[in-house]
Amino acid sequence: MVGAAGLILTFIMCKAMNRTLPDVLFKAFGGSGEKDQLTRTKVGSDPEEVAMVLDGAQKVIVIPGYGMAVSQSQHTVKEFADLMEAEGCEVSYAIHPVAGRMPGHMNVLLAEASVPYEQLIEMDDINSEFPECDVALVIGANDTTNPAARTGEGPLAGMPILDVDKARVVVIIKRSLSVGYAGVDNDLFYMDKTMMLFGDGKQMMNELNSALKEL
Repeated sequence: MVGAAGLILTFIMCKAMNRTLPDVLFKAFGGSGEKDQLTRTKVGSDPEEVAMVLDGAQKVIVIPGYGMAVSQSQHTVKEFADLMEAEGCEVSYAIHPVAGRMPGHMNVLLAEASVPYEQLIEMDDINSEFPECDVALVIGANDTTNPAARTGEGPLAGMPILDVDKARVVVIIKRSLSVGYAGVDNDLFYMDKTMMLFGDGKQMMNELNSALKEL
């Protein structure tokens, strides 16, 4: 029963990544050497700057990833949403089917933090909303937001992604500019409209929440 359940989850993940099972099992996803070839840099922002950008935002989409799970920041993310909603902002969560380490990983973590189920919106339903989004807040997601998947080249080619790059402003909380599992640099990090908050997800969310309270 356990083996059958694992196989079902594997097929779900393969479908979400637009990959066949043999590709996942027998081919190197990230290639070799790419993780050592990062040459671009990005100046980080601070929580106070981000808080000022968020001041007056009418629509915010939160994009949770594995970094949220590692830092256990789901409760501070919920606090952030409460602060924004208290100011009349609409907050929703964009859920990629392979975010985290298993299907539904983000849903479970956010449910644990008492995020309303109706705010958790699947990728196919929320992608059309990003062009009208004032701020997209990415917490520890990488490959699932990488525009390189649209180019038709490289390890991510053809993988469905969240259209985060279409939001008016993008805020990314991440420890560094390091690549994700696919070993591909993420152009989203280097866009002019992207603000990077470098650090642990929980710590950065706590600092951002404090900055919002002080506005």
